[in-house]
Amino acid sequence: MNKEELSNLLRIDQKKKEVDEINKQMLSAGFWNDSKKATAISQKLAQLNEIIKRFDEAQTPEQIKQLQKEALFAGEYDEMGAIMSIHAGAGGTEAQDWAQMLERMYLRYCEEKGFKADILGQSNGDEAGIKSAEIQIEGFRAYGYLKAEAGVHRLVRISPYDADKSRHTSFALVEVVPSFDKVEDVEIDDKDLKIDVYRASGHGGQSVNTTDSAVRVTHLPTKIVVSVQNERSQVQNREVAFKILKAKLKAKALQDKLQKERNLKGGHVSAEWGNQIRSYVLQPYQQVKDHRTGYESSNPQKVLDGQLEEFVLEFLKLSNK
Repeated sequence: MNKEELSNLLRIDQKKKEVDEINKQMLSAGFWNDSKKATAISQKLAQLNEIIKRFDEAQTPEQIKQLQKEALFAGEYDEMGAIMSIHAGAGGTEAQDWAQMLERMYLRYCEEKGFKADILGQSNGDEAGIKSAEIQIEGFRAYGYLKAEAGVHRLVRISPYDADKSRHTSFALVEVVPSFDKVEDVEIDDKDLKIDVYRASGHGGQSVNTTDSAVRVTHLPTKIVVSVQNERSQVQNREVAFKILKAKLKAKALQDKLQKERNLKGGHVSAEWGNQIRSYVLQPYQQVKDHRTGYESSNPQKVLDGQLEEFVLEFLKLSNK
């Protein structure tokens, strides 16, 4: 691969334009008023400059090979943050415990990647685990990495909640959408919404405040539900919930458009509930297998501790073919 081909793959010209735009943005009045947003933009600028610098300096086959990995993140939204939702499948405590195991796995993976992950809302299980969780993940390419995790995850193990020690199969659904910078173009009709407020609760069901500040927004036409509880007030939780809902609606519209194009071309229909993307077997043998790529690991505990990188990269290689 020559430098011109690599430049096209890495979208170097586009990255240079982004750098110019960010530099102008940083010079504007009030840029540092929102320190959280300003820090995230500054980090993105540093990462873009680093890629451009590495491209300019690439001479050896090894340097070019390393940069080819960057080309795996060629998606339009890959460099954005991500919003992840985890939902326990049918099966009560077993599935709810599995959902929490996945939540822990992703939080550890984000920590390893240097992403900032905030649990925006969480519905605790009846006895253990969680029924659902909403996680906002900030960081350069958070979506590019975590989009590989969207789908149904299957767990096979001897149940710690079964006195007979029988083997159980549990399912959980993981949804991942980009954390779009702009969602103002998404319009929502008030009559399509059901808004509930309730008392926020922490892990284990402990009350974290004494007011009904948590907000649950249901978009009736699509059945999309967003719950947010970690902000200080109901008003703030509502604002965050609406932003996430708009991001999910925008992602759904884009996905529906893509699916329509695939169907017109006779393309493969994407996996939905019931079609697992990955199986985690703890008994009677030890294995994690991704059913899309065929990649396997014989160390499930390592994977559940957040060591997901090889699974993610294999997915990205497959999706870029």
